[in-house]
Amino acid sequence: MKKRMAKVTGIALVAAMVIGLAACGSSNGGTADAGADAAASAGTEAAASGEIQLAEDGKLHMATNAAFPPYEMTTDDGGYEGIDVEIATAIADKLGLELVVDDMDFSATIAAVQSGKSDMVMAGMTVTPERQENIDFSDTYANAIQVVIVPEDSDIQTIDDLANDKMIGCQEGTTGYIYCSDTPENGGYGEDHVLSYTNGAMAVQALLGGKVDAVVIDNEPAKAFVEANEGLRILDTEFANEDYAIGIAKGNDALMEAVNGALQELIADGTVQSIVDKYIVSE
Repeated sequence: MKKRMAKVTGIALVAAMVIGLAACGSSNGGTADAGADAAASAGTEAAASGEIQLAEDGKLHMATNAAFPPYEMTTDDGGYEGIDVEIATAIADKLGLELVVDDMDFSATIAAVQSGKSDMVMAGMTVTPERQENIDFSDTYANAIQVVIVPEDSDIQTIDDLANDKMIGCQEGTTGYIYCSDTPENGGYGEDHVLSYTNGAMAVQALLGGKVDAVVIDNEPAKAFVEANEGLRILDTEFANEDYAIGIAKGNDALMEAVNGALQELIADGTVQSIVDKYIVSE
């Protein structure tokens, strides 16, 4: 299957990014941290002056699908929480803006940014060439591993077993769906062997109901779904290894520069790491 690589956890990637930034700072008299501070400061000034193109003055609208734990999910009181939500809030704070979460189907998030309804996408969004044709991406802030969920008594033991006329469930618009529905010649299983669902939870319910034989989804949501539903397990072999980034409309260069500056500072000062640690326990 395309994009299969050695396993790297999100925590390890973020830690490596922080170490890399720290190393640059120590060898250049702190220029890395200073550069991040300057970029974030410039972003704050640009937001305040109206130079940054925003959907709504004084607010940073984040398009997401809040059914993707632990990156974005709803709270009992109707609010939102998760890794992406907290990082986005910290970015908005750096820019002197108020974060607004625009919850929608995952497949609608890119269009929301393109149309100007939302300012950015943070939805466990993987960088792909196809998506880069429609939006620009920030620096990477997390690494994700896609895995396969199956019933505990399933005869599917490895990823290779998915090719044996199995029906696979995926969240619509995700890279899992894109990979699985691709032709066998390109490493996929064909559209006839894949069913798409509005969110991961619906795909898992289809698996429990016997409508599909397996679900391909990111590792962290997969662990949450398996913990919440008896009789499921995750295959030992990973399906794909990907990077997450923030999507912003093409041409909105001022916002991209501001978001990247704030993100770099939040990585350098350990804020991103602390947010990840809050939701993901290191194995």
